[in-house]
Amino acid sequence: MKKWQDVQKVPAPAIVPSYGPLAGMRVLTTGSLIAMPGAASLLADLGAEVIHIERPGVGDTYRLLGPFINGENGKKIGAGWVQDARNRLSLTLETNLKVEEAREVFYALIKNSDIWMENIVWTEKLGIYDEELLKVNPSLVIVHVSGYGKAKFGGDPDVCDRASYDMIGQAASGYLNINGDPDRPPTRSNPWTNDYVSAMFCLYGALAAYVHAQKTGQGQVVDVAQFEAQAKFLSDYITAYAAEGIMRTRTGNKTTAFQPYDVYKAKDKYVALGAFGPAVFGRFIKAIGVDPNVYTFEATSSSPEAVASELGRELDRITREWIAERTAQEVEDHMAKFRVPCSVVVDAADIVNNAHWIARQDIIEYEDQTVKRKVKAVGVVPKMEKTPGQVWRGAPALGQDTEAILTKICGYGEEDIAVLREKRII
Repeated sequence: MKKWQDVQKVPAPAIVPSYGPLAGMRVLTTGSLIAMPGAASLLADLGAEVIHIERPGVGDTYRLLGPFINGENGKKIGAGWVQDARNRLSLTLETNLKVEEAREVFYALIKNSDIWMENIVWTEKLGIYDEELLKVNPSLVIVHVSGYGKAKFGGDPDVCDRASYDMIGQAASGYLNINGDPDRPPTRSNPWTNDYVSAMFCLYGALAAYVHAQKTGQGQVVDVAQFEAQAKFLSDYITAYAAEGIMRTRTGNKTTAFQPYDVYKAKDKYVALGAFGPAVFGRFIKAIGVDPNVYTFEATSSSPEAVASELGRELDRITREWIAERTAQEVEDHMAKFRVPCSVVVDAADIVNNAHWIARQDIIEYEDQTVKRKVKAVGVVPKMEKTPGQVWRGAPALGQDTEAILTKICGYGEEDIAVLREKRII
């Protein structure tokens, strides 16, 4: 069996096409679902060669999360996987590195990677240690994503060892407590807000450490905790309480700090409308045709007291009645003429046929590799002028790229691969 020390470094990309600003970066991922793999997918959209390790015979549990897309070949796959796993390479590998053959393959991949991301949480129990990996590849960037963080970065070790999901991260951060209606339980932000927020911080930390590694040749460990990532989006929640004892409460979609700022019911659908500050408020007053000398910003929108005043409540009633008499699209188009921020609350049916989305290539089509059919999904974000990202392939079938990765990157021969299959390492 080939030893990782004998494996030669193979420049990226070795398998995927060369495109985007991150061409030449190779990312290895170990884990499942959304928070960590989501970050890797964003890197893949911009050209990184992403190798996603999946358990043999099982794969990433995100594949099993409905709703499902069905294929004519009788197979089905989770729609979220179809959207988020495109551009990845799928390698099946036993993740228990106490198994010698699995450790050799993993170390060979580590030697050939710039970044390793994981959200397994219990890596040490599988024989995966940061110190050993940095010996294999001193310039490696290691990113751990977990609910409560790694104890080596501080905190209660027992808390750090707890399991987490998206909703748990929202709850533990304080974010869940300020979302929803005041007379109902806290409302989880859909679909997986904390997971995607954590993915962005995973991406942010990985790229920052990667830049440092490129400058110095020194790798390092990055620790992303779901509750901390979500806490960075709390705005004034903690600061206002710590400084003034102000406890923000749930207010639904409407803010009590100024108006208008809410989701309003039109004739047919809902619209979101907001006007913050004197200038935009003034344009809004003109748009709905009420007396600007009566319904002034100072008297009706400048503070919570103004919003709650008799005149402020009257303006709120007038606003709701004005919107209710029109269709949502009429409201949006009218407000656009006055440059007042407003949008119809669109659904998926609206989006896939929206001319603006389509013109910006925000709705794209590609073939999923499991169900073997064309699917539509959200395009590449952000847009890049000189080095645009792309979707070169749909989400992979389980283990689709195992042999290509082992031969082209790890240097394994047919006999080596046959032994690994026989021992169910891959």
